[in-house]
Amino acid sequence: MGATSPAPPEHVLRAFGAPAVPPEQFEGGEGRTWRADNVVLKPVGDPAEASWLASTCEQLHVAGVRLARPIRSSDGRWVVSGWSAQRFVTGSPAPRHDDILTTAVALHDALAGVPEPRMLRDRSDLYSWADRLSWGDIDDVDGRIGSGHGARLFNEIAAGRRPVASPGQVVHGDLYGNVLFAGSAPPAVIDITPYWRPAAWAVGVVAVDGLAWGGAPIEQLSDWDRWPEWKQLLRRALLFRLAVSLAHPLAAPSDLVTMLSTAERIAPHLD
Repeated sequence: MGATSPAPPEHVLRAFGAPAVPPEQFEGGEGRTWRADNVVLKPVGDPAEASWLASTCEQLHVAGVRLARPIRSSDGRWVVSGWSAQRFVTGSPAPRHDDILTTAVALHDALAGVPEPRMLRDRSDLYSWADRLSWGDIDDVDGRIGSGHGARLFNEIAAGRRPVASPGQVVHGDLYGNVLFAGSAPPAVIDITPYWRPAAWAVGVVAVDGLAWGGAPIEQLSDWDRWPEWKQLLRRALLFRLAVSLAHPLAAPSDLVTMLSTAERIAPHLD
């Protein structure tokens, strides 16, 4: 659903110490990510958020997990001309659902003490809008989810929301496809997309994505029911993904059908 970007310019490559080789575009990364040997570069939408995230992850230790470490430029910046850089980590996504869960727990344990950055409250992108809508923090005053079957399904699921008391923390809100596996090496986490929500909400997003895109069994929802307020947090995670699919202007019809089908499968397990 993302737009492609041109290759990073030469001065950006030099600033991050990339080798003097032509960068290659990743097949993943929504067409926006480039690799020059062991340096991975991508454009950032919010330089302040990218810099905060890089400084947070620079020394973050996650037990049993490899992190794609951020790279500073030659003059100490995290963002140069709208580009950030990380070290390349080996591996590929795989539908190893329980291993992804273990990775999620370890990552969020490590992030639990990070203070809330105010910038997360001020974001106005589609995903932040969908997040707030799924929690009932805002109403769909512009009718972005439409008025058809998907909107009715969203409203039916939203009607079952109840207040939750689980505390918020910094979480990775798009973890499922960003855990990489390489043989017997520890799993690697890339492209942290930060939100301030309970850790179990982020696990709920993993569960939804696993059912939608990874062939996970529906029984996983019960197997992962080990957190307080799990079903309420899973409900919000489902609403989040459903809102994105309904409102995204570039959503492929097949992707929307997949998400609607996933929502219909999950809904009976939310009570």
